[in-house]
Amino acid sequence: MLNEFKEFIAKGNVMDMAVGIIMGAAFTAIVNSMVADLLNPIIGLFLGGVDFSNMFVNLSGTEYASLSAAQEAGAATFNYGVFINAVINFLIIAFVVFMLVKGVNKLKREAEEEVAETSPVIPADVALLTEIRDLLKK
Repeated sequence: MLNEFKEFIAKGNVMDMAVGIIMGAAFTAIVNSMVADLLNPIIGLFLGGVDFSNMFVNLSGTEYASLSAAQEAGAATFNYGVFINAVINFLIIAFVVFMLVKGVNKLKREAEEEVAETSPVIPADVALLTEIRDLLKK
C-alpha cells in the first residue's frame, strides 16, 4: 500500500495540481491586493469617494461609525460592501484566467501549426493504406 501511495504522489498530474494550488494561493493574494489597494480606490473616486469595504447595514439598531466598530461591538450587520469587493475580485480573477487560457491556447495553436508545416504531407492513398494496415494488425 505504501508503494501504491508513492506511485500516486510521484505521478505528474498530482504534482502539477499541487503546484497549481500553491501558485493559485499566491496569485489570490496579489489579486486581492490589486483590488483592495488599486481598483477600489479608483472605483470609489468615480463614485464620489465611496469605500465598498465599509458599506454595511446595521441590523441591531445602534449607530456605529464603521463596520469594524460594529463588528467589535458584536452588532449584527449586513455587509454588502464586502460582497461587492468579492464580486469585483471574482470578475478580475475570471478575466485574468480567461486571458491566460486564451494565451495558452494561442501558443498551442501556433505550435500545432508549426508541427503541421514541418511534417511531411502524406498523400491520401498512402494514408488510407496505412490505416488499412493498422486495422489488419488488430
